[in-house]
Amino acid sequence: MADASLSVSDRESFLAEPHVAALSVSAGPGRGPVAIPIWYQYAPGGEAWVLTEAGSRKARLIQAAGRFTLMVDRIMPTVRYVSVEGPVSRTAPGTDELLREIASRYLPADQVPAYIKFVETELGEQIAIYLRPERWLTADFGPGAIPPGVA
Repeated sequence: MADASLSVSDRESFLAEPHVAALSVSAGPGRGPVAIPIWYQYAPGGEAWVLTEAGSRKARLIQAAGRFTLMVDRIMPTVRYVSVEGPVSRTAPGTDELLREIASRYLPADQVPAYIKFVETELGEQIAIYLRPERWLTADFGPGAIPPGVA
C-alpha cells in the first residue's frame, strides 16, 4: 500500500483551512476522552488555538491535562484527515479581536456582529487556549493510496 500520510506543508495547509475540529482531551481516570466539535485558528508553522468559555468543563479539563488534540477531516474530493496533539503553550483572556478573528473565519461577514453579541451576552468571559503542535497523524486516501480491488 502506498504511503497515505501528508507532507509537512500539506498537513499544515489543510489544518489552516476553516474546518470544524473535533477537540479531544482526557476526562480523567476511568473515563474516555471528551471529544467535541469546536472552531479553531491555525497558521502554518504556528500554534493552533481555540476560544471557549473561561469556566467551561472543556477549559478545566484542558488545564488539568495540560494538552489536547484537534482533528479535522473531509470526505471530498478525497478522504483526508489531520490530527495534531500537543501541550498547552499558553492561555490568554479572550478579547474582542480574537472573537472577531475566529467568527470571521467561520461566518459570513454580515453574521459576525450578531455572533459576537451572542457570545458576549449568552456565553460570557472567553479564554484562548494555545496548542503547540507536537505529534501529527495524517492521511489522504486519494488516487494511489489504496490499491485497486482492496476497497
